[in-house]
Amino acid sequence: MSLKAFHVVFIAVSTLLAFGFAGWEVRMFTEVRHTTDLAFGIGSAVVGVALLVYGRYFLKKLKHISYL
Repeated sequence: MSLKAFHVVFIAVSTLLAFGFAGWEVRMFTEVRHTTDLAFGIGSAVVGVALLVYGRYFLKKLKHISYL
C-alpha cells in the first residue's frame, strides 16, 4: 500500500469517526442537556467538514501519483 493510498484511507476513517462522534454527542445532548455535549458535537462536525475539504484538496493535488 502506497503512502497516498494509506493517507486516503486514513482521512476517510477519520472523517467517519468525526461525524460519528458528532452524532453521538448531539444525541447525548438531547438526552442529558449538557452544553458541553452540544459543543463537542458541533466541534466534531466542523472537524468532519474540514477533513472532507482536506481530502478533496489532497486528491486534486496528487491526482498524477499512482495508488500503488
